[in-house]
Amino acid sequence: MTSSAPRVGVLALQGDFREHLAAVAELGAEGSEVRVPHDLETVDALIIPGGESTTIGRLATLYGMIEPLRKHIEHGMPTLGTCAGMIFLASSVTDGDQPLIGALAASVERNAFGRQNESFEIDLDVEGLDDPVKAVFIRAPLIEKVGDAVEVLASYRGRPVFVRQANVMATSFHPELTQDRRIHQMLLDSVEVG
Repeated sequence: MTSSAPRVGVLALQGDFREHLAAVAELGAEGSEVRVPHDLETVDALIIPGGESTTIGRLATLYGMIEPLRKHIEHGMPTLGTCAGMIFLASSVTDGDQPLIGALAASVERNAFGRQNESFEIDLDVEGLDDPVKAVFIRAPLIEKVGDAVEVLASYRGRPVFVRQANVMATSFHPELTQDRRIHQMLLDSVEVG
């Protein structure tokens, strides 16, 4: 689709999409806000940001985004979901009812790490990275279980917090809220350009 730097779309319906746009720009990629189905036609990769997963799901339904998102991800678009984005990508949630894309064979519990005032940061070992990643958990979800196709890249207290399934990566934490851009770089590295 592109002949140079990848063009990364960030779902910009709600949440911290601006921070993700800044992160990909720092890495030399072009960021683009995605709000309507046509916007997906112009990007090489997608980030679904943190925010409020129920609100993101409702707005995605309102704007006719659920099926186009599913289609592009199923057809191999590299995708990163962070925090609420992980929930939205999952195949099921353990509590409540909300629209889900279902691109990640995982069952996710929302706000599993507690309320806003129980947020925390840790150094997290990630498969394939030499040095730990600074991981910021804010009202973070927790993966209850994963399907056979899901690779666990990082765990906290024995539970998956960073996973990959084919072209989809998802984190319980917020990589956009630190200066460490390696997780965003992993997304960019998965884009075929040329």
